[in-house]
Amino acid sequence: MSLPAVFLKDVRLSLPSRAGTVDILRGVDLVVQQGEAVGIVGPSGSGKTTLLMAIAGLEKVSSGDITVMNTLLNGKGEDELAVFRRDAIGIVFQSFHLIPTMTAIENVAVPLEFRGCGDALDIAQTHLERVRLGHRLTHYPGQLSGGEQQRVAIARALASGAKIILADEPTGNLDQDTGEAIIDLLFGLQKEEETTLLLITHDRAVAGRCERIAEMRDGRIVAGAFS
Repeated sequence: MSLPAVFLKDVRLSLPSRAGTVDILRGVDLVVQQGEAVGIVGPSGSGKTTLLMAIAGLEKVSSGDITVMNTLLNGKGEDELAVFRRDAIGIVFQSFHLIPTMTAIENVAVPLEFRGCGDALDIAQTHLERVRLGHRLTHYPGQLSGGEQQRVAIARALASGAKIILADEPTGNLDQDTGEAIIDLLFGLQKEEETTLLLITHDRAVAGRCERIAEMRDGRIVAGAFS
């Protein structure tokens, strides 16, 4: 049996505040198998986004172990974590996070160029065509609809060959019809690429399309931590 894509053991994250220490993650255990799609649900403030950012190495936890694609993140420096994200993680945010002064194809090509890919633009074009944006290669984010911008973000997440996609409310800024199309696209590509998907969503119907639902409350996963 292959090693899990994501393995978290007793992960805790606490931050100081004027009112005292705030416990954001309070002993999270989670195992996600390679190629599995897991929906993460729970009320606002339950720690869902912080959990995803910790898995991406963007949040440093207070204690516990995080192993992603057989890489232990604990103790790694910022440069090491940046290389790890570049090579293994694709992130799709609610607010797209495209560079406004770059065209669609340039936005997708940027992480490839950081990896030293000589054919970054060709790869970017291929992935934009896969998300049905071959006719929008030279358009800037401000010239694209919300759904089109999110498709650019998905193309960017997949173009570098990421093994894990972390999606944080990817339809939160879209109307219902556009959101449904984006979810269809995301799941379709996830199956084609056989990537691991962790998807934060407030929509139980969307979460139900995953192979498993992990429910968070008060900084803990209270159901669905293991397959």
